[in-house]
Amino acid sequence: MEQTSRATRVAGTWLAVASLLMVVVFVFHGPIAPDLNEQMERIAEGAMRWYVVHWIAAVALSLYAVSALVVLNAGSRLTQGWWTLTAWAALPVAALWTVTTAVVEATVVAEAAMTGATETFKTWWAFAEGNANGFAFFALTIAAIAGNEARSAVRLTPPWAAWLAVAASLASFSGWVLGMWFGVRAGALLWVVASIVMSLWILWFGIALARSRESMEATAGADELERSAPLRHGSA
Repeated sequence: MEQTSRATRVAGTWLAVASLLMVVVFVFHGPIAPDLNEQMERIAEGAMRWYVVHWIAAVALSLYAVSALVVLNAGSRLTQGWWTLTAWAALPVAALWTVTTAVVEATVVAEAAMTGATETFKTWWAFAEGNANGFAFFALTIAAIAGNEARSAVRLTPPWAAWLAVAASLASFSGWVLGMWFGVRAGALLWVVASIVMSLWILWFGIALARSRESMEATAGADELERSAPLRHGSA
């Protein structure tokens, strides 16, 4: 119990830090233009902002990966179901895919935009965009995790907040698909707004996970009682 409690507090702390950073990233990143020339001009005009935002994103996504690995090794109620276990396992993969995007956009893409190297920009943008699909699948893992939280007997966030996170995560995925796969400008805006809402819920969830040991032990104990209740009734 002590090891599980400590691990969940550590995971919650880094989830909260990562989510706070991602909210900042999305606020200053803004929607992606469907036209590459327009996007290149945007980056060139705000190169320093683009550089800083993507290095922050790389740090945040790395912290998400660390948090998920800690949760996977904690043996807590968060990974008891096969689908939640799968979601927490897929989260670091999706996050690390997207880290490559953040690094490439902070280096080669930003430099190509500033110097007007159009061919270099288009080539590396295609590479970054391909890896950035990892964030779309990251959103799906959060939808699964939030859905599990909404359905749990003992919750760290209210049901309405968890269901809102599910909706925001699915909207983030849909916005990415519409904006980046089909070039729908409104999809890019939906992706940004929905991702901010999703990140705010993860921030809340992370803070709750990082609460005192006594609180986490009470949560784990309540879940144990709930699981054992059918057995007790059956034996009666």
